[in-house]
Amino acid sequence: MSAQFPVVRPRRLRRAPALRRMVAETRLDPADLVLPMFVKEGVGEPQPVPSMPGVFQHTRDSLRKAAHEAAEAGVGGLILFGVPAVKDGVGSAADDPDGIVQLALRDLASDLGSGPDAATVVMTDLCLDEYTDHGHCGILTPAGEIDNDATLERYASIAVAQAEAGAAVVGPSGMMDGQVAAIRTALDGAGHADVAILAYSVKYASAYYGPFREAAECAPRFGDRSTHQQDPANAEESIREVLLDIDEGADMVMVKPAGAYLDIVRRVRDTVRVPVAAYQVSGEYAMVEAAAERGWIDRDRTIMESLTSIRRAGADMILTYWATEAARRLA
Repeated sequence: MSAQFPVVRPRRLRRAPALRRMVAETRLDPADLVLPMFVKEGVGEPQPVPSMPGVFQHTRDSLRKAAHEAAEAGVGGLILFGVPAVKDGVGSAADDPDGIVQLALRDLASDLGSGPDAATVVMTDLCLDEYTDHGHCGILTPAGEIDNDATLERYASIAVAQAEAGAAVVGPSGMMDGQVAAIRTALDGAGHADVAILAYSVKYASAYYGPFREAAECAPRFGDRSTHQQDPANAEESIREVLLDIDEGADMVMVKPAGAYLDIVRRVRDTVRVPVAAYQVSGEYAMVEAAAERGWIDRDRTIMESLTSIRRAGADMILTYWATEAARRLA
């Protein structure tokens, strides 16, 4: 062969779609996806979220329908966020046995099954920001600061309430110090040793959360959450956080947001030996939907490329508002 031609031709493996599929290094499966869902108390029909086209604050009935569709598509899990009709300083609705999330959990257990026979894994967000009238993730001191240890007592109570209503996994998202240990102790003491903890171990004080705060009606009434969420400039801190949570009993850990922190996803995946989740957050979703609506990007390709990149970075599970749609496409 003439020296002017290359001997090694990587393009040979790229020419045909079937060949590309066969040699793909990263694969997405519907079971890798988790669908975040909002359920709102006191509404008669689903409420569209203006900043998140295609996402709704569900009624109990519409939640059941959407959950069934997700399970039928093969989505691996659902995670519930509650929007109560009444909020107060301590988030009383969060652990009320008749609170909106607890009622929704019982609905889904009836529809999808519970325990090892469930059609999909039903998870809950465990925090206070959706339930407090001030919009912060914990109990406030008279000076308006979060009381970390008083908040842990509330988290423990919420975990037990969610477990008793049927949650298979609880996801503490408040970034309070010691939250995993407090929740694990409470669950075990209440006879719920089989309920797993997906710890939001790496949660950055991100600008990408805006649309979520509209959907969950949980924007802080004052200040921000930088005292407990991580500085976007830090990476080593993330490793410290995940190791602390694992030592306290976390069964899985999460990085949030996903897209802007793929380097963190990879560092966490390379460090720990538990499943790693990444949350493709509301701002990531909204930007793609807005750009696609204007014809600036190919929506379908962008969705699948973004999910593949998160999986390639090392995430075992991806929380995404496109979970049902993507699962259908993958199937």
